[in-house]
Amino acid sequence: MSVLTRNEAQTRAQLLDVHRYTVDLDLTTGEATFDSTTAIRFTARTAGDTFVEIKPETLRSLSLDGQPLDPERLDGNRYPLDRLTAGPHELTVAATMRYSRTGEGMHRFTDPADGETYVYTQLFMEDVQRVFAAFDQPDLKSVFDLTVTTPTGWTVLGNGVSTQAADGRWHIAPTPPISTYLVAVAAGPWHSVTTQHAGLPFGIHCRRSLAPHLDADADEILDITRACYDRYHEKFDEPYPFDSYDQAFVPEFNAGAMENPGLVTFRDEFVYRSAVTDTERQTRAMVVAHEMAHMWFGDLVTLTWWDDIWLNESFAEYMGYQTLTEATRFTDTWTDFGVARKGWGYDADQRPSTHPVAPDPDAVPDTASALLNFDGISYAKGASALRQLVAWLGEKDFLAGINTHFSRHKFANATLADFIDNLATATDRDVHTWADAWLRTTGVDTLTAHVETSGHSWNLTVDRAGDRPHRVTVGTYDHSLDTHTGTDQLTLRDRFDIDIPQDGTPVTQPGHRPDLVVLNDHDLTYAKIRLDPGSWDTALTHLSGIPDPLTRALVWNTARDMVRDGELHPTVHLTAARTHLPYETDLALVQGVLGFAATQIADRYLPPQDRPTALATLTSLCRDLLRRTEGLTAKDWEQAPGTTTPGPGLRLIAVRHFIDAATQPDAIQDWLREGTVPGGPELDAELRWRILTRLAVLGATDETAIAHELDKDPSATGQEGAARCRAALPTAEAKAAAWQAMFTDDTLSNYLFTATAQGFWQPGQSELLHPYVARYYPDAIALAARRGPAIAEAAGRHAFPAHAVDPDSIRLGEQALTDPALTPALRRKLTDQLDDLRRALAVRDAH
Repeated sequence: MSVLTRNEAQTRAQLLDVHRYTVDLDLTTGEATFDSTTAIRFTARTAGDTFVEIKPETLRSLSLDGQPLDPERLDGNRYPLDRLTAGPHELTVAATMRYSRTGEGMHRFTDPADGETYVYTQLFMEDVQRVFAAFDQPDLKSVFDLTVTTPTGWTVLGNGVSTQAADGRWHIAPTPPISTYLVAVAAGPWHSVTTQHAGLPFGIHCRRSLAPHLDADADEILDITRACYDRYHEKFDEPYPFDSYDQAFVPEFNAGAMENPGLVTFRDEFVYRSAVTDTERQTRAMVVAHEMAHMWFGDLVTLTWWDDIWLNESFAEYMGYQTLTEATRFTDTWTDFGVARKGWGYDADQRPSTHPVAPDPDAVPDTASALLNFDGISYAKGASALRQLVAWLGEKDFLAGINTHFSRHKFANATLADFIDNLATATDRDVHTWADAWLRTTGVDTLTAHVETSGHSWNLTVDRAGDRPHRVTVGTYDHSLDTHTGTDQLTLRDRFDIDIPQDGTPVTQPGHRPDLVVLNDHDLTYAKIRLDPGSWDTALTHLSGIPDPLTRALVWNTARDMVRDGELHPTVHLTAARTHLPYETDLALVQGVLGFAATQIADRYLPPQDRPTALATLTSLCRDLLRRTEGLTAKDWEQAPGTTTPGPGLRLIAVRHFIDAATQPDAIQDWLREGTVPGGPELDAELRWRILTRLAVLGATDETAIAHELDKDPSATGQEGAARCRAALPTAEAKAAAWQAMFTDDTLSNYLFTATAQGFWQPGQSELLHPYVARYYPDAIALAARRGPAIAEAAGRHAFPAHAVDPDSIRLGEQALTDPALTPALRRKLTDQLDDLRRALAVRDAH
């Protein structure tokens, strides 16, 4: 199969205007394939040669302007259109297409809970070719007019309002001009909750087995949707550009969500069937806000080529968090961004695979290379850069610039240059220079504070390792005594803004030296922060006493960065977590710090002989959190979905991490047997599978128990839980069976592959797993070549031996990178994973 190059796309865009696709899909032809018929109306500006893309099971027929073409001329995924004459044309293509089990193209899923079948499309980048013939590039926008034939009893959702023409025959209203990758269809016996807002139909949909769980949260999801919709209309001059707003929660979805106009698709784990924290509800709400922002950033105005993916993702990320903060009860979203997303960007930006937020077009020569840039840089770093831009430019001018951008390019395409030019119309500031410094460069700046006392004042200077300009807030804090508790607290003295680089003159402030000086106190820039020694001592001893959770998040990120850079011993971070998390009130911070301590410090940065002590520290910490949340009533748990108090959510986090860190099975076996944690919560399906997975790792359960649990929970999530448990069992037979399923059988869906991989590699089973480290590289390379990018990404992310922190494992991986058979998707994942192994090894060696 050929990938589309930028040069080919430019040539084709100069030749063609594409007007309309009329697509007829028949989903009644069997379980393996469906029929697809497409008529494309287009105009050739001049005479010339081009091609159309399709990836069929069987290409049955083609005709151009009524004249038949030879199907045998299909070359991979391209059909040549030679010697086109200037003027209008109509191409008709009839094909049999194969359903996907990997979340690409037209994915088909049969729910094990009730036997119902669902299909949905994910056409991103170049997967429209798996569903119908197309001139598949983002700058050949067109109207799409779809008709879908389904089994009786199904409902069809699409980019526009769908109507049932006859039993099983559905027509989706034609779209405005959109890009090929944004076309969407979802068909099946959906459970739907519908309403009207601002004169438009709104709906949320899921498979029937999840209906009670969607109904329980329907008001919350729809309230978030309406609030974001209204807030975007206050920000943006252009109204919502489509005729309806549906949100479908679909099974085995690879991404968090996809911004198809009028039909956003989400992974259906967002339909919570088990207890979740309020931070997890906030995450779902942020994804709703993020995808809605795409209706303008990406759908109304679309990138011209994939080098500008940040114009989609960075804006949606920034707008999602900011709008959620402004329009909903989730007012601390930037704390969650700082702790859960920003580190993703920092990590990606320090690897060999780093790239600018807006890479040079020559660095994205084809679609295969473009797919690699959907990472922490395009999302988290780009959103951080925009947050800094707003701080520097002012929100009024920022919004004026983007509204000009929408007005000039609506229903069309735009580039970075277009966007910067449009911003420049709204301000006297030099946004072109700003863009060069922030969007065209790589790496993370480091800002280091130096504080000195001078008479009755103190001076601040900042060293900058890096080249970007920064506008940051400095926060100063002093010790104070809480008269009610008698405890030592930190109280904000002052906040002031400074520009970095400074002009060489220290910032002088009156009074004695503050006990804590925090650079970037509102976390408005993107840089690693280093406190002065006195402030760092205060932070380590009084971190939980810092009054603002966003400031605490920044200090925790500083500690995280210092561990990763070998500047802070991992056990010091663990000690700080043990000291301060029992007093933390922000759930995102508790979850983020515990997650880093467990998956990075205990599992990777500490040598194996120190891991049991680290796990003991974590279980002791979790016991403290459980004691802190004793006495919760049934009413507390019932109110958890909408509460802002930390009790139920904090206890749930503690229970999860206690399970994951358990080194002895007795306590969690008792919980499983009794069906409850003493003092609550009762064990739901998620917690039962979590306990059983940990028992499997410890060798304290068996296939009989796993099968019994699967009988109780035969859902898709239960199937994944059973696969995870079976792969985690510490026996040679279990590991061999899991490896066979992942790397030989080729029958696992994307989700079952991931679950199996998650269970397979366990840091406490290194001797049993050692032979598989060498097997991983050739087997993963062959698998990626056979099964494509989605499975390649899963194999590189979840099936990688991430706990094999040793020079031999790194050497094997470096040899694998020289294999010419390595696909781009897997090459990128291996490059990143090996760099993480080197970093973990360096952290161990540093101490």
